[in-house]
Amino acid sequence: MAHPDQAVLHRTPLHALHLAAGAKMVPFAGYSMPIQYPPGIIQEHLHARSKAGLFDVSHMAQIEVTGSGACAWLESLTTADLAALPEGRQTYALLPNTAGGLIDDLMIQRLAGGFHVVCNASRVDAVLAQLGAHAPGGDTPCTWRRCEDRALVALQGPLAQDVLTALADVADMRFLDVRELAADGVPLRVSRSGYTGEDGFEISLPADAAAAFAQRLLAHPDVNWTGLGARDTLRLEAGMCLYGNDIDEHTTPVAAGLGWAVGAARRAGGARAGGFPGAAVILGEMGPDSATPPARVRVGLLPEGRAPQRAGAVILDADGREVGTVSSGNHSPSLGRPIAMGYVERAARTDGRSLFIESRGQKVALALTAMPFVPTRYRR
Repeated sequence: MAHPDQAVLHRTPLHALHLAAGAKMVPFAGYSMPIQYPPGIIQEHLHARSKAGLFDVSHMAQIEVTGSGACAWLESLTTADLAALPEGRQTYALLPNTAGGLIDDLMIQRLAGGFHVVCNASRVDAVLAQLGAHAPGGDTPCTWRRCEDRALVALQGPLAQDVLTALADVADMRFLDVRELAADGVPLRVSRSGYTGEDGFEISLPADAAAAFAQRLLAHPDVNWTGLGARDTLRLEAGMCLYGNDIDEHTTPVAAGLGWAVGAARRAGGARAGGFPGAAVILGEMGPDSATPPARVRVGLLPEGRAPQRAGAVILDADGREVGTVSSGNHSPSLGRPIAMGYVERAARTDGRSLFIESRGQKVALALTAMPFVPTRYRR
């Protein structure tokens, strides 16, 4: 049954295909999106881990930045070392605010004519507001536009290359490569990347060609639709952050374990150190000898028992003192057990104390663990 608010929600170019496949549609970031299909979240998850899952991610915003000042302008807003990013490559980048918190996390591709940026659907308005508030000009001449005429799909799983190779030449691409290709005359912007921890591809293409392209992929016997539910369990197993749960405008990169996304040239002592909003806070937290490290840090969690522990659950020490909070939690279909991420006091991460999650009046024992929970399989 359609949600009562479906009529006022945006629809991706693949909306009709989701309905035809029997998807359960839900409101998400202003769009009507499939949370699952008839096989269910667990089967969709396991199919993406063993074969190839197709995701509609057209709700995410795509932004093109062109002009001679594009690199300098984007560097003035993000933590990335874009000057060192070769054409045909992609990088993960952070868009911080003046307090060092995160407006969003981004993927940025360097193309022949400039840069292609992808941001989270739930953060589109905030990202566009940040770009608009720092309009390029003067020494950074460039222009930017939101590409509302493009769709975005992701093909993820160990058989993704075999499937896509039948349509486009991707076999020699490596993780984070970007290539302009074509399939049956349709221009494709393909990156070897994704948000599942599996090998796979994200494909940007004209919106009016997306449905036919998706149908060609789905015609392959190893490809199934995969909804938002499995997308969440897949990214959690891969130890990846979800905006609004694991990172937000009050979370710094260092607290989130994302300090690696601050390019070496942008760090203290680097060739172009700082220069982005919140740089003093972020760089001040970095390094083992920091005088101002974050109070809490993101960690992987393994709760005992069978019940998933959800976001917002309180983490306690043996004395019942609150030392952290769960930020994401779910059942892991690959491991057959609950997993979670959360933020704990820095000392609680290293001093070996016993930790518990407060769950329905009970204390559930908890172990800290390295992430990812399931090994990634990127094609390096």
